[in-house]
Amino acid sequence: MKGAIFYSGQYGSTAQYADWISEATGLPVFNAKRANADPADFDFVVLGSSVIIYKLTIRKWVARHLPNLLNRPVLIYTVSGAAPGPKLDGWVHDSLPTSLVSHAERFAFQGRLDINSVGWWTRTVLKIGAMMNKDPEGRKDELHGFDYMDKSAIDPLVARIHELTATPRNGA
Repeated sequence: MKGAIFYSGQYGSTAQYADWISEATGLPVFNAKRANADPADFDFVVLGSSVIIYKLTIRKWVARHLPNLLNRPVLIYTVSGAAPGPKLDGWVHDSLPTSLVSHAERFAFQGRLDINSVGWWTRTVLKIGAMMNKDPEGRKDELHGFDYMDKSAIDPLVARIHELTATPRNGA
């Protein structure tokens, strides 16, 4: 099967994970904001999205391409400061159509936030979020930034891609 990676990010972590996944699998990488590639041209797709202010950045691209995503395997990886769990699950469910969330396989990676590289609006929202965050570690991350990038985190996703690429195409 032939696949591709489409990603949307804001500060570089999601793109870095896309590049690492591409290096490990040979899949082409497309920035969803600039790509003229069509997911319909591939047997399966990997969608990468950063989470900015509790929303997936790829959500508008997904809405435009939803019919072509639901008829093929979709692997979604999210990149955020949040560890896998109910909080991140809620953000995914709030950002993407239920039909895609139930159809896709999901992987969660932690990223990086350089607080000095974000705009004033994002810093303000993060400060407000920190005031409401009951988790002291999460509060610290929202106020001061973090770097949780981990190349080995892609291993389960890469293994799943290898399974898909070893599967013959329909009719082959």
